[in-house]
Amino acid sequence: MAAVSTIFAYEGTDRSGNKTKGEIASKSVNIAKAELRKKGINPTKVTKKGGGLLAILNAGKKITPGDIALFTRQLATMMKAGVPLVQSFEIVADGVDNPSVKQLILKIRDDVSSGNSFANAIKNHPDHFDDLFCNLIDAGEQSGALETMLDRLATYKEKTEATKAKIKAAMNYPIAILVVAGVVSGLLLVKVVPQFEEIFAGFGAELPEFTQMVVNMSEFMQAWWYLIVATIFATLYAYKYVHKRSKRVRDGQERLMLKIPVIGDILDKSCIARFARTLSTTFAAGVPLVDALESVSGAAGNIIYYDAIQKIKEDVSGGIQLNYSMKQTEVFPNMMIQMVSIGEESGALDSMLDKAATYYEEMVDNAVDGITSLMEPVIMSFLGVVIGGLIIAMYLPIFSMGDAIGGK
Repeated sequence: MAAVSTIFAYEGTDRSGNKTKGEIASKSVNIAKAELRKKGINPTKVTKKGGGLLAILNAGKKITPGDIALFTRQLATMMKAGVPLVQSFEIVADGVDNPSVKQLILKIRDDVSSGNSFANAIKNHPDHFDDLFCNLIDAGEQSGALETMLDRLATYKEKTEATKAKIKAAMNYPIAILVVAGVVSGLLLVKVVPQFEEIFAGFGAELPEFTQMVVNMSEFMQAWWYLIVATIFATLYAYKYVHKRSKRVRDGQERLMLKIPVIGDILDKSCIARFARTLSTTFAAGVPLVDALESVSGAAGNIIYYDAIQKIKEDVSGGIQLNYSMKQTEVFPNMMIQMVSIGEESGALDSMLDKAATYYEEMVDNAVDGITSLMEPVIMSFLGVVIGGLIIAMYLPIFSMGDAIGGK
């Protein structure tokens, strides 16, 4: 097993005698010094990089799909400017803040420098580069148009990540509000209601039904709050555990999500946009349609579309037209099918798929913006009812007592 490269900080002088410093990934200090001398740098100080609280915190940073999208865009820009591939890696790595991303880029650079192709180098990191990414890079290298392919990949990654981020934001917003409402309500029931309960006990009168219900809830929360909190955390942990290990559970959730009103429609359009964007990118790269569909099915993002695309792949392999097979699955809208049909007839399938992807991405954006605008007043009203209801329940006995005194 090969040793893992380490990041070293170095200081030294270049061939002109000018002082220089920077970072280099290597397997040891001695190898790092040798590599620097090959580059014309006479190292005076080479130390393992680390230290400091910030470095410790950054060391645990994960590499996100957004990081890969940014790396792809920066690499595409460097290569379009005529910068050689290996030097592009070094320039991009030098501007990265996340140490994990920097180390990943430098490992890829080392592999490419040692004679491996770019595609083979990224295949060593399947957690960050899926088969689609690797296959497109390989196609770009084989055709001699790597910079063009990187630009297409960057656009693809940016648009898919932007769509996913919008959907996540739309779904996370109401969840966050509900959590806040639950925490505030719990604090009121555990800390505030008991204070009023002591006051009510001195009245010696029967409490209104609504107030009595809130008092009963408060007493239950005080007695069993630890069990309620433990149950919530246990449920979340159990869901996460089962979801991670059971494909059947994941598939069932994905099917269910598409049936949820409003949210399901957004997810449905998102899957269609992802299908069109991925197929357009792969087909434009010169990947055969059947092979392209295999990559698309893995990027579908939902089991219903995965199964449909697998069926389409089988049909296309048997000589059936893409648009006809899509229609047979009964999951794609008529507009999408018609656009694919026009693309096939005109010989511009990749261009038509790109237009379809843009159209459905815009539909997702508009739907997410619309639901977000609609949710704000609904959620504020919900919070008002919950929190306001608790407050009203506490003051009802006081109002009742005032009415009784006024009646006398």
